[in-house]
Amino acid sequence: MSSLTPAPRGGSSALFTPLTIANGKTTLNHRIIMAPMTRNRGIPLPPSDPSTPTRIWIPDSLIATYYSQRTTPGGLQITESTLISPFAGAMPGVPGLWLPEQIEGWKLVTSAVHKKGGTIYAQLCHHGRVALPHFTGLPTVSASATPWSTDEKYPYPPPGESSRVMLKEFPPLELSEEGLKSTIADFVAAAKNATEAGFDGVELHAGNGYLLEQFLASGVNKRTDEYGGSAENRCRFVVEVVEEVGKAIGIENVAVRMSPWGVYNDIQDDDRFETWGTLCRGLGKLGGLSYVHFVEAREDEKPLWEKSWGEGRELGFEWSREELGSVPVFSAGVWNADSVWGAVETGKVDACVFARWFVSNLDLVERLKLGKKLTMYNRAKFYGPTSKREVGYTDYLTWEESAEK
Repeated sequence: MSSLTPAPRGGSSALFTPLTIANGKTTLNHRIIMAPMTRNRGIPLPPSDPSTPTRIWIPDSLIATYYSQRTTPGGLQITESTLISPFAGAMPGVPGLWLPEQIEGWKLVTSAVHKKGGTIYAQLCHHGRVALPHFTGLPTVSASATPWSTDEKYPYPPPGESSRVMLKEFPPLELSEEGLKSTIADFVAAAKNATEAGFDGVELHAGNGYLLEQFLASGVNKRTDEYGGSAENRCRFVVEVVEEVGKAIGIENVAVRMSPWGVYNDIQDDDRFETWGTLCRGLGKLGGLSYVHFVEAREDEKPLWEKSWGEGRELGFEWSREELGSVPVFSAGVWNADSVWGAVETGKVDACVFARWFVSNLDLVERLKLGKKLTMYNRAKFYGPTSKREVGYTDYLTWEESAEK
């Protein structure tokens, strides 16, 4: 498409053409993807000891309603970041996938989505040094024992306290060789549980400053063994996780999310282009991934990533396509009702991932197709836990319902 030719909008856009993922196994009817979004709406699983803080959260019928509302036939949704084990974190309201109760809860979600003809992947995550022992009751771990360099505070006060604490005051332990093996096993177990719960695939979260990205980033990973030092070594753990999960559930059912330009959760890297290029090369060698999901660069964070990416270097995804081959490329973080048009036609991406606009527009796909105005989201209600869990969650209206009021 010529840069002088206006991009098609509405139903004539390539956004509304089929896309094959999962190495040919799944065909989507359109390319508007619902992003993984932490909403903290899980319900607590009461501890056996009443004096112990709640550490485990499960999905329920309200969460199933939330995903069902936003389901379209042949559309893809990616769940909120879902914890793989008790060691992975215990943020209030964030569900996991290691207990039978959690699997049963997620079955409500997948059943509701499949009933409407949708496809849904579970995003699997380990928080690493972003977790706090106050919540998990377990040691916090990371690629290295590298404390935070900022005064960032954990989003919630520790149980029984009223003030939030700085993450740097609770530095992590470096994962031992045995810890590496058990963490890989936890990812594999969670992926198998996701399959049992009815998910169509899993997305492994290797971005946003969580454990897998902590291994990638030279600012965090100070290891001197085969998992630290060179870009290839720092990518090794992530590639091994993906490979082992692929062996367990089929590599075509595995996707990866990454944020090459991300600085969230105190991520720094000396040579981002080399690091993430090396990661894509390693993933490409595995062959047949379902898709790769990138978080786009943020202009307001440019001073923090530009030098390590390479001043003036292209921010598109051609560099990744060269390594990934035919694996579909998704991106998130920049799309709205104006910017999305032409994204597929130009070949930049194969699909566009929407987050906050899906929060307030449960019929986002239809609104974009018909050119309907989007409803503004209520940022103050993005995150729970809250006594009125449905507010800002399942109480938004479709455009037709709004027109009738």
